[in-house]
Amino acid sequence: MIPFNRPCLVGDEERYLKQALASTILHGNGPFTQDCESWLKNQMRGSHALLVHSGTAALELAALLIDVQPGDEIIMPSYTFVSTANAFVLRGGVPVFVDIDPHTLNLDPNRIEAAITSRTKAIVPVHYAGVACDMAAIMTIAQTHQLYVIEDAAQALMASYQDKPLGGIGHLGCFSFHDTKNIISGEGGALIINDPQFIERAEILREKGTNRSKFFRGEVDKYSWIDKGSSYLPNELTAAFLYAQLQKAAWITSKRQAIWDHYHAMFESLELLGSVKRPTIPDDCQMNGHLYYLLLDDNRAQRNFIQAMAEHKIQCTFHYVPLHDSLMGQQYCKTVGDMTNTESCWKRIVRLPLYHDLSSEHVETIITTALVVLSEDLVAPN
Repeated sequence: MIPFNRPCLVGDEERYLKQALASTILHGNGPFTQDCESWLKNQMRGSHALLVHSGTAALELAALLIDVQPGDEIIMPSYTFVSTANAFVLRGGVPVFVDIDPHTLNLDPNRIEAAITSRTKAIVPVHYAGVACDMAAIMTIAQTHQLYVIEDAAQALMASYQDKPLGGIGHLGCFSFHDTKNIISGEGGALIINDPQFIERAEILREKGTNRSKFFRGEVDKYSWIDKGSSYLPNELTAAFLYAQLQKAAWITSKRQAIWDHYHAMFESLELLGSVKRPTIPDDCQMNGHLYYLLLDDNRAQRNFIQAMAEHKIQCTFHYVPLHDSLMGQQYCKTVGDMTNTESCWKRIVRLPLYHDLSSEHVETIITTALVVLSEDLVAPN
């Protein structure tokens, strides 16, 4: 079976893990944590960066920083992972779902203003598949209505919008290093702070509500509990693994982009025939090859395609079940406007295998098999 995903290994992970073990510093905020944060600050062109233990933790920390209160509303797409909404629900916030753009599968900025009320506090654009949302339009809306923007850039490290790194545009940005992402540490994440007003408090909240970071920098003679918070730090072994990956981030990205580009070229003919719809990459976006998908005609075609590919020992999959259709989404969230594009896309999308060391032979097998399955109408009804 050609798997849908294989966690990326670059070769230096074991060496750095041994260094971390030899240092006897295994708790959070050690040398490897600081090395990762320095790398991220450089990648984000000077924005502050804090390593955390997951992308979910980054979103939860962002919700704390903007002081989400019960009843506060946060506009976001329904077509996203549960953590995007859960981080705010945990604080009593109300995710407000609006539809996505049918071309990019990202939050449609034309749907946002209709969802803004006196309770709206933030907008959370999700950069699906490492392709940027229309951040110029979103930031303009946010500025007009005095709203925070928290980028869910879980899939978007090394991608950009108008030459600006994703995660580095809104007030806050959130990355994931889960082993399904391009750059991984098994579990892990980072909070990017683009608004300086949040830096000091973010350090406190990450350290259980204490000023421990100031103490270790010698800025105070002792540390104590001064704010609410939690334990959001990753351990040094996680950071050591991640640092090996970050040093090869450009290489990993180029490998994935090459596979993405080959897929895209080979499925062009089917799109011209109207058999599939390929991803759309706006001119002002530089994607990172995170995932490659095709949109088929309907849910039946989706199911049959996935089954047919599995019979040829190729693992393909669909993606998110929209949050507005979930039990918790209906209980804790609200929806504004129709969700036509969201409802359509999740029932039609198929994702193809894509990982940095997917061999050229396997890529050709996947393409050839998919073309046969689609062109011979093997996705037709039984």
